Amino acid sequence: MPEDYSGQDLRGRDFSGQDLIGANLIGADLSRADLRGADLTGADLRGADLTGADLTRANLSGAILLGAIRRPGISKADMRGVKGLDTVTGLVD
Repeated sequence: MPEDYSGQDLRGRDFSGQDLIGANLIGADLSRADLRGADLTGADLRGADLTGADLTRANLSGAILLGAIRRPGISKADMRGVKGLDTVTGLVD
């Protein structure tokens, strides 16, 4: 069963390399979180705060990012099938 982190304060948490497939991260504060190499396939990040989070080499295939906030640092992330890119701030370094 996918993890439910909706609305939680996860600032600075280390999720590097973790399996977060289908995770519910709606409204979660993931600012400065380490998501390097994490598998976020199908994860729901609507309204999540990704300010300063490191998504290097993360798999975001099919993830929902509507209203998510993201600042510089995305490189080599798998963006295939990502929804809501038009509402994400700062996806380009």
